[in-house]
Amino acid sequence: MSRLRFALDPKSVAIIGASESPNKVGGRPVHYLQKFGFKGKIYPINPSRTEIQGEKCYKSLADLPEAPEMVIVAVAGDNVIGAVEDCAKAGVKIALVMASGFGEVDAVAGKAKERRMVEIAHKHGMRIVGPNTQGLANFGTGAIASFSTMFMEFECVEGHVAMLSQSGALSTVPVGFLNPRGIGVRHSHATGNDSDITVGELAIAVAEDPEVKLMLLYLESIPEKKYLEELSEVALHRNLPIIALKSGRTDAGKAAAQSHTGALANEDRVVDAFLEHHGIWRAPDMRGLVEATELYLKGWKPQGRRLVAISNSGAVCVMTADAASTVGMPMAKLAPETDKKLKGILPSFATTTNPIDLTAALLSNSRLFGDILPVIAEDPAADAFVIGVPVAGPGYDVPAFARDSAAFAEQTGKPLVVAATQPSVAKEFQAQGVSVFPTEVEAVTALNQYVSHHELMARVKARKRVPSSTLISADKTVMMNEADSLALLASRGIPVVPYRLVHSRAEAEAAFDTIGGKVVVKGCSADIAHKSELGLVKLGVASREAVGEVYAEMEEIIRKQGSRFDGVIVAAMTGGRREIVIGAHRDPVFGPVVMVGDGGKYVEVFKDTTLLLPPFIRDDAKRALAKLRIAPLFEGVRGEPPMDVDALVDAMVKIGELMADTSAKVMSIDLNPVMLNTNGCVVVDAVVFKGE
Repeated sequence: MSRLRFALDPKSVAIIGASESPNKVGGRPVHYLQKFGFKGKIYPINPSRTEIQGEKCYKSLADLPEAPEMVIVAVAGDNVIGAVEDCAKAGVKIALVMASGFGEVDAVAGKAKERRMVEIAHKHGMRIVGPNTQGLANFGTGAIASFSTMFMEFECVEGHVAMLSQSGALSTVPVGFLNPRGIGVRHSHATGNDSDITVGELAIAVAEDPEVKLMLLYLESIPEKKYLEELSEVALHRNLPIIALKSGRTDAGKAAAQSHTGALANEDRVVDAFLEHHGIWRAPDMRGLVEATELYLKGWKPQGRRLVAISNSGAVCVMTADAASTVGMPMAKLAPETDKKLKGILPSFATTTNPIDLTAALLSNSRLFGDILPVIAEDPAADAFVIGVPVAGPGYDVPAFARDSAAFAEQTGKPLVVAATQPSVAKEFQAQGVSVFPTEVEAVTALNQYVSHHELMARVKARKRVPSSTLISADKTVMMNEADSLALLASRGIPVVPYRLVHSRAEAEAAFDTIGGKVVVKGCSADIAHKSELGLVKLGVASREAVGEVYAEMEEIIRKQGSRFDGVIVAAMTGGRREIVIGAHRDPVFGPVVMVGDGGKYVEVFKDTTLLLPPFIRDDAKRALAKLRIAPLFEGVRGEPPMDVDALVDAMVKIGELMADTSAKVMSIDLNPVMLNTNGCVVVDAVVFKGE
């Protein structure tokens, strides 16, 4: 935590604009510092008062007996910059600027004010949080430099969860979700406009706190990747899970983010790929951000994702199986020996196959859970458990069910959750420390998130740690002609269609003889990207005389366009089982991005594509292909042989390596189609842009 200790654990805090009222922005931090046990010095500053909330009040920063490590700037308007300059000159380490009216409302003048404040601060070695920040709250140290209303409702919220956000409200809303469930939050920080200390940089310092077991992030923009990459390394080293809610998925959301925190928009699918590449789970919404929190705090080490469902309701068993299938958690197939043992315990009218329906037997034998759970746990196929108790009243020994379930989870270390709608039932399980959800769908969804995130982190840790691709830009980007594009790919071991670049009619005819069979003839010019529209692509040319005639036609078309004539390509006619598209470009924030998907002329209509960030390995590429809607076709359908996915994976990995090689200066690649066959794949068309 040494990196930003003064922001998280200051020994002294001054409040410029302090107020006697805890309900005012300048009064609430004073109240919170006292309420939550801050052990450092508190210095209220207000020229009109001698005492505030029982603390001695000072007229100005210059009147303090020492330079405070942190100063909360709770004044508004033009007074802010002057206050920041006073802090910097006085030797303050951290200035926390709560005022709004900067980059979030004016992208030009407002951002200029922010830059001016940061320049002043850095000149004197000071750092800034904000502006437009609700504040920082470290309940482990009592350093609550925040004006959030949320903390007025709680006496103590300390726990093992850290919540960091660019938004003030979203730094505390999760606290409101979790506190009633008895889950404490150790950190709740809002960085506002991120003019200096960004949410990513602060998160790195928080991740180094050994008491933090789960980190939650709310992001409206990712202006640079380096801090999140470093955060990922720290978190993976510590086995610290990170869940991120990144808003701005839609155009409307991006516009709202701009007016909220002055955030720059990120292309959403690239954000998905970036977070996955670094082992960060992306939540779809606020519920997804917090719903599985309890599971992350259990300390389980899941060994698989095969699910066992147990209930006293056949309907709940069926719905649990449906929910598991929907999220991709297979129902475990229990061994014959397990079935035999269960039949020896359960009455004949109960179902011993998974899901296990106890029916009314649970009413007459309160020890059923305690009897059958250890038996199932011995089955190597049983990785995780959902217990559904939709109805239980008089006659049901629910406390016994809860005790047995909790003991089982503790002894085996296997993930176990309960679905219980009745508050009285849920309360008994919760009292034993068992995670309870209102419905089986919510229980399975949370369990799948936890297990899937664990698997994701394991994959990222197992992948050889390679430095991320360096961001590069070019003053000028030029398109290579197709022949040079194909040659570049071939030099990297990527299979391309057999072709010849010719510069005369005679060479064209000779190329036809060499290649043999029907050929494709294409005009070649570094000035023309879309050749078909100009008639510069002819398919199925079947004679040397026809090739010569087409050559002459294409030379004439290109020269009439006033474009460079780089020759004509004569290439073999190549078919395929499926047309695939592989593309790549350089994102200004995240660097190289590789796209793969269903190709051909309808690629922009069906949009069945997925993204990867280099460097990636073969397993990453295979998982990316498995996400496509066309993925089942790769295995072969209706008697067809499987396609050569391994060859496609090789090509994807090599494209990733090419994009990661900054010396190649490749800015974008468009390969459509790449013909995928039973044996191999081959690039048919290629457009490459390079930087100069």
